[in-house]
Amino acid sequence: MRPIVRGVCPKNAAGQDIAFKKYAQARGELISRLGEYCSYCEMELDSSLAVEHVQPKQPPGAAMPIKARELDWNNFLLACSNCNSTKGNTDVLPDDYLWPDLDNTFRALSYSEGGLVTASTDQSIKGYIKRKAHNLIKLTGLDKVPTNDPQASDRRWQNRRECRDIAVRAKERLARNYNEDFKGQIIDTACAKGFWSVWMTVFMDDADMLDRLIYAETASCDNGYLLRFE
Repeated sequence: MRPIVRGVCPKNAAGQDIAFKKYAQARGELISRLGEYCSYCEMELDSSLAVEHVQPKQPPGAAMPIKARELDWNNFLLACSNCNSTKGNTDVLPDDYLWPDLDNTFRALSYSEGGLVTASTDQSIKGYIKRKAHNLIKLTGLDKVPTNDPQASDRRWQNRRECRDIAVRAKERLARNYNEDFKGQIIDTACAKGFWSVWMTVFMDDADMLDRLIYAETASCDNGYLLRFE
């Protein structure tokens, strides 16, 4: 999963934290920090990208939204409709999960052939980290695969699989045309398609392309809030 930095709450002209009256008002500021991608599945989006609450604004049993969650900048991420609806109003304990703005989710998650997402099997990663990664995958439904229904609305797996196929073909072509122009074209395609972790996985053995992918994603975030890859 693409690591991101939300940063501190944006300031108004007077240098004070912006007090959002509606959480949707934070959308533009979040996009400038995080790019136009779902914080969970990494799909590139525009109009359907929504402000989502890490901890639900109105958890089960609550008669009305909890203001401390509903309008808290530190409780905001961006999500596509599928990740948002799958996560729903599950009242999470944040420490039980990995989060793309707090943890190295790219290292903890595995993006394998067929568009599948699982917790990493890397033996150097501690067991509790893998459990948190597994919890995040289940929470957002990143392990879902579609039914045979062609009208199914959740196409995240399908889109991720198609993106991996494109990345694999691009890598094969790059081996035959290893030049600056073709590298640039691949980066442009990766930024347009989204699913950064898929591209990083496919090009894992090409240090130069990895650097270019990281730089491209970093450049998509304004205001000096750079992606984290430690």
